[in-house]
Amino acid sequence: MIIWFATYLVGAVWYELYIAHMFQQNSYKPREYREWMQVHSNIGRLLGKCLYAVISLPLIWTGNTVCLAAAFLMNLMTIWVNKPRKAKKPLVYTPRVKRMLMTTAIIYLLGIVVSVAAGVSLAVAAERILRVVGIVLLVLFLLTPFMILLVNLMNRPVEQGINRHYINDAARILRQMPELKIIGVTGSYGKTSVKYFLNTLLSSQYNVLHTPGNFNTTLGVVRTVREQMKPFHEIFICEMGAREVGDIKEICDLVHPDYGIITSIGPQHLQSFHSIENIIGTKFELADAVPAQGKVFLNYDNDYIRNHKINKQVVSYGTEGADGEIDYRAYDITVSPDGSAFKMKDQSGQEHVFHTRLVGNHNVQNIAGAIAVANTLGISMEKLIYPVKQLESVPHRLQLVKQGSRILLDDSYNSNKNGFKAALDTLAMFRELRILMTPGMVELGEKQYDENKEVGVYAADKCDYAVLVGREQTKPIQDGLLEAGFSQNKMIVVDTLQEAFQMVNVIPNEKQKVVLIENDLPDNYA
Repeated sequence: MIIWFATYLVGAVWYELYIAHMFQQNSYKPREYREWMQVHSNIGRLLGKCLYAVISLPLIWTGNTVCLAAAFLMNLMTIWVNKPRKAKKPLVYTPRVKRMLMTTAIIYLLGIVVSVAAGVSLAVAAERILRVVGIVLLVLFLLTPFMILLVNLMNRPVEQGINRHYINDAARILRQMPELKIIGVTGSYGKTSVKYFLNTLLSSQYNVLHTPGNFNTTLGVVRTVREQMKPFHEIFICEMGAREVGDIKEICDLVHPDYGIITSIGPQHLQSFHSIENIIGTKFELADAVPAQGKVFLNYDNDYIRNHKINKQVVSYGTEGADGEIDYRAYDITVSPDGSAFKMKDQSGQEHVFHTRLVGNHNVQNIAGAIAVANTLGISMEKLIYPVKQLESVPHRLQLVKQGSRILLDDSYNSNKNGFKAALDTLAMFRELRILMTPGMVELGEKQYDENKEVGVYAADKCDYAVLVGREQTKPIQDGLLEAGFSQNKMIVVDTLQEAFQMVNVIPNEKQKVVLIENDLPDNYA
């Protein structure tokens, strides 16, 4: 029985770490985590990870030597199916995760103590008590996916107290810098790219701090302010992400932006927002927070943004429309394996030519937005030409990578319909052999099939080959491609990203290959 307990412990710890990882991947938000659990493929995955624990229950109850030996083998199988695997984004052992794991351990210990105490008080034989403890542990194991919700609820007062302390400290730091200009950046997509572009352009004249990486939540902003804000900073570029109504307002209430830029609006995270109207309202929480003397920069190529009227000073930008319709318009866009070139006019009407190593219409669109902000804040168009040349692709956001005899367009960070189509438009501009590699889009709720099928139809004349990752996941894209007349012989369906690259390698080398990698699903979808 001692050996059984030891092997059980290994499997239970690994299962608990997996569940904690999934809870972290779902932003520690109970609703999103519950929705993740309800996905058909995830139900199957969870059942597979605890199947052998279910089989162990009657074996432990029976308690004879043969059954205990079988239960031990079930533990070994539990260890096997729960052993840690390489993750795209590994579990980060933050203080919050450590507190959750500690609380879980206390629940397990309480289960053991109560079982033993009850057995002793009833004068039950020691061997029988051990079996009861084993059954209690197995039941707790099976409840692990739900227990983390209980643990989160139990720890909530502590987490709220800690968070409030950090938020108040960050607010104090910002109050001590009244001359600091704060620029909020949000959008369904493009916000991270615009943030980095803005940082490069504005740094040519100002001392700038920006939120790093994906630090676009309230606590991410708080951490940036507390750890990196210095008295000499003149501008703070604050990326603002959202998964629920009110998320942007919460960040704005902390930083009080002087300017705001809304890069895009689309059906991203519909599972949590539930409607495009909620997404529009949430993104424009940034515009609502900008004071009357501030300015809101809006991407007028986006219908949702252009059609949403606000009572603020608006500066528009984009790549579409005619002169005079948009304040900052990029036009005459050309693309090559070396990057893109485009023209823009300043407010006096003088034309300027910009060159960048980045490719794609939406990259030019994002650069136009950054130029609009920088120029409005006092940097001349002429002085922006060189910083634009220095712009680098944000990793995994339509990043052009020359890899031996082929070119990769790495757009694997995440995907949405508009971004997907923009990436396909970029792929279509190449004269080389064009290959699409994608697992499709997720987090689209009831629209998931229709949205994926739509991009499948759109992709049919934009690529020469389609390598689709996930037979069930990409079924809508397959249907869309075939409906649009795409050749079945040039559609390759595989199970993993590794297999996808292997298949790309065996596609005949008719000419140099350009491979668009569109989306790479996170671990909670893998």
